[in-house]
Amino acid sequence: MNVGFFLGHPAHFHYIKNTARQLMDDGHKVFFAVKEKDILETLLKNAGYEYTKVRGERTKSDKWHLIKSVVEIDINLGRFVRDNKIDIIIGPVVPYTTRLLHHVPVILNGEDDARIVPLFSWLAMPMASCIVSPTTCDNWHWERKSAHFPGYLELGYLHPNNFTPSKAVLEKYGIDASKPYFIMRFSSLNAHHDAGIKGINTEIAERLISILENADVNESLRSMSRDKSLNESHALNDRKKPRIYITSERPLEPQFEKYRIKINPLDMHHVMAFASLYIGDSQTMAAEAGVLGVPFVRFNDFVGRIGYLRELEDVYELGYGIHATPLASDSPIRCNDGSVQPSGVEELYKRVEQLVAMPSEERRAVFQSRRQKMLSEKIDCAKFLTWFIENYPQSAEQTRKADISFWDRFK
Repeated sequence: MNVGFFLGHPAHFHYIKNTARQLMDDGHKVFFAVKEKDILETLLKNAGYEYTKVRGERTKSDKWHLIKSVVEIDINLGRFVRDNKIDIIIGPVVPYTTRLLHHVPVILNGEDDARIVPLFSWLAMPMASCIVSPTTCDNWHWERKSAHFPGYLELGYLHPNNFTPSKAVLEKYGIDASKPYFIMRFSSLNAHHDAGIKGINTEIAERLISILENADVNESLRSMSRDKSLNESHALNDRKKPRIYITSERPLEPQFEKYRIKINPLDMHHVMAFASLYIGDSQTMAAEAGVLGVPFVRFNDFVGRIGYLRELEDVYELGYGIHATPLASDSPIRCNDGSVQPSGVEELYKRVEQLVAMPSEERRAVFQSRRQKMLSEKIDCAKFLTWFIENYPQSAEQTRKADISFWDRFK
């Protein structure tokens, strides 16, 4: 079978990389089509994969240029399907040419609720053959063609079956995993569905860095109190090496450049796995931190509106969502317990201060315990997606009828 994957974001590569490898091992041919986005092509090149580019970087985000972009991708994907004799294609595809001209099944896989990305939903979901998404995901008008699974796409690559974090990777970059460090992520928030969405701006970033730097000093002092033989000046001099690492989709201001992390993007999850805390306005990296048992604080206006992140935050308590725009007491955006979603920058600062005030060993133990509970109730999504593709379309009907015991095979 010739399997096509369409990738529109770096996260899409991670979602499917283990499934793609398993399909190859099972004797199938796998082809990748991509649009230019952030470090996506770098990830594919570093992994040794060839790919077809179906669209370059989009420089404007108004609706006219978006529609033009969608048409361009659709036409080029049709050529990609034809030229490679694709039997089935998976990804966030707008499938008109693929379905109408080439009659190839299109499986949409994603975890954003349909109402969060309404334009994409109306363009892609009506023509999709099947929509594969977590049980937390609301596919709106298209639930009838959905197949839900108990997991997160991040567990396709960060489940313990697929990923073992290595301190040796950190050593390549001079990062000492025995000492606390923090990761920050700044998104560009310039996609069509990001219109009007607030996140971490320069002023907020500066305040957060100040909080983390003070926490770094306090952690050094705690370490000294545990080890009386440690020389105080040595500890505080060692602390001068920044242990705040920033990864950014948008251009960084000059004052933040010294914190930029410069590594092979394929190694980022090893760095994340040993971090003390993640703070950012990115959905995907927050979820990655959560499934790794690293506490996260997510700050943007999507907070309270995306099902899988609400579950990570409210059910498993692996992270905290702070709505960027302050919410009134009668706001409909609420936590699972019915309380209004925490909001505003002061709530952000307070939550970060509370987390970094915890001794690092205690903080890690608490969140790793919560991670184990989450893992006991979720599946290895790479194993599931491989089975789903190889057995489609029967797999879609089996998934819809699945009982609890059905999922044991994918753990």
